[in-house]
Amino acid sequence: MNLKDKIIAEGIKVPEDFFHNVQKYKEHIFKWNKIHNLTGARDEATLDEFIYDALYPITFLPKVDSLMDIGTGAGFPGMILALGLKDTKITLVEPLNKRASFLQFIKADLDLQNVEVVKKRVEEMQPKRFDIITSRAVTDTKLLLELSKNFRDKDSMLLFYKGEKVFDEMDDVGEGMHYKVIEKQKRHYLLLGENI
Repeated sequence: MNLKDKIIAEGIKVPEDFFHNVQKYKEHIFKWNKIHNLTGARDEATLDEFIYDALYPITFLPKVDSLMDIGTGAGFPGMILALGLKDTKITLVEPLNKRASFLQFIKADLDLQNVEVVKKRVEEMQPKRFDIITSRAVTDTKLLLELSKNFRDKDSMLLFYKGEKVFDEMDDVGEGMHYKVIEKQKRHYLLLGENI
């Protein structure tokens, strides 16, 4: 099943221009990857899996105004969520120059009005509140909670893209923080918040 059919079959609601934009994103990533080694996804099937994985939370996330993705890399999940959530202001935090440049290029090429690229480590950013904070393959849950503390309040949600070891990290969640784990294939989406 190709990416488009899979997204439609899962009932993931995406904007009309999503498939056009994601196709352009894929073309650019393959070109840039030859020179800059942005991602380990070297073929279309793997890249489609990464895109689907990044996009799937649209099925369970509430509608929000702002989202910050810590350590976006080549765009997972932040850029893909930006393509799928046109009404959400999305801040992509990526300290590595080549990856931040790629994200900036995609933002310009696809005219993404809802995207801001910040070329910094999250620790260097000024405090600011976001509705949702996401991260994939950056670090463990305890450190992500520490890194995100200046960017959330009691109503903010956190979404961390985890593997099967997610349950080993649950002792580190801390008091007052509730969580849910949504499993899909080998992915464990860890949803955290005081009001979950």
